[in-house]
Amino acid sequence: MLIFGITMNLGLLAYFKYANFFVENINLVLATQLSIANIVLPLAISFFTFQQIAYLVDAWKGETKEYSFLHYCLFVCFFPQLIAGPIVHHKEMLPQILRPTNLRPQATNFVIGITIFAIGFFKKTVIADNLALYVSPVFDNTNLTASIDFFTAWGSALAYTLQLYFDFSGYSEMAIGCARLFGVKLPINFFSPYKSTSIVEFWRRWHITLSRFLRDYLYIALGGNRHGKVRRYTNLLLTMVLGGLWHGAGWTFVIWGCLHGFYLVVNHAWVHLLKTFNLSIEKYKLYQLFSWALTLLAVVVGWVYFRAPNLEQANTILLAMAGEYGANLPSGIYAQLGGMSNWLADMGVGISQGGGKQLVLNALWVVVAAAIALKAPNVVEIFASKEKVSCDSKIQFQLSSLHWLQWDYNNRWVAKTALMLVFGILTLTQVSEFLYFQF
Repeated sequence: MLIFGITMNLGLLAYFKYANFFVENINLVLATQLSIANIVLPLAISFFTFQQIAYLVDAWKGETKEYSFLHYCLFVCFFPQLIAGPIVHHKEMLPQILRPTNLRPQATNFVIGITIFAIGFFKKTVIADNLALYVSPVFDNTNLTASIDFFTAWGSALAYTLQLYFDFSGYSEMAIGCARLFGVKLPINFFSPYKSTSIVEFWRRWHITLSRFLRDYLYIALGGNRHGKVRRYTNLLLTMVLGGLWHGAGWTFVIWGCLHGFYLVVNHAWVHLLKTFNLSIEKYKLYQLFSWALTLLAVVVGWVYFRAPNLEQANTILLAMAGEYGANLPSGIYAQLGGMSNWLADMGVGISQGGGKQLVLNALWVVVAAAIALKAPNVVEIFASKEKVSCDSKIQFQLSSLHWLQWDYNNRWVAKTALMLVFGILTLTQVSEFLYFQF
């Protein structure tokens, strides 16, 4: 029954999400003209498929104690996290919903839930949506080679790196806040991932519930690290490739998964090498800084494939980031640089007409968003001194020394919450979808 249930779930996912992708590639390889009807992808199918598979496996292991069909439907359809997660285990959520104290409204849950929702709402509408203005003109440009250069490519790639984080973590926190209104603590999905100093650490902080699912139900099912290093690295690579394909039916997602699988293999091999030769270089600040920069560079390169509509577009952007299409600064900026303009000219930086305002605003949004992502406490750290906001307690951290950033029951946080909601509403000038709704 377990195999039947998993096969049915994966079969429906394969039909709705990947049928057209496979037919297109069969036609390309075999020069055939096969065609199927245009299939409409059901909203959130990737997420609730994973959630149902997790329930089936947990039930098979005897870890579920609740078999009411009505309760099962409530578990799968709980609206705050239905569309894009966090992906939860049955044992994490249903006991909370059925807890007698949660069947009545509680002021504490409302206060905390609205504050977490406001933080996520602000991150999505104020930060992520403004960063999006510098992403689409490059990634969706069908005549990209005529307009792209070094600075434009890096500005757009970094803007997308930060947009994706603030968009998805904002959505996750809005979901966590909504669930908290009903007294339900969902697991956190992000824990300041761009502070990571290795790819292994990055995946412990980025889309945490998906990483947990892939580890528990795919990597370990494939054998994990139980059959030697070659098998372990193969399982890691295969897990990340399938994780990439889960995000979308396209070769760009496969490449993204391959890249991260390769990153993880190299990271584990490097750690093994350090242990073998008893090298303790992790304690040095310079090594930590280099590790952080290298990790972030690897992640940004991966995001270019993740966002680009096709491989050709992704490769063009990466070549521009490497300087293949030259580097130009708008004439207005060039004129303000004084003596430095001569040095830039010697370095091969040319002059372009127009675009100065766009370039400066792009840089400012990237700097501000990066400072928040790297220096500001995340939602768990903000609430840690007063309240545990997640049902996941395994992540270790230190409280921020900035006490005004630690949440408390006071008027200052009422004002901060109100301001975040007001700014969020004022920036809602057009329809803005969450990036992960497409998956």
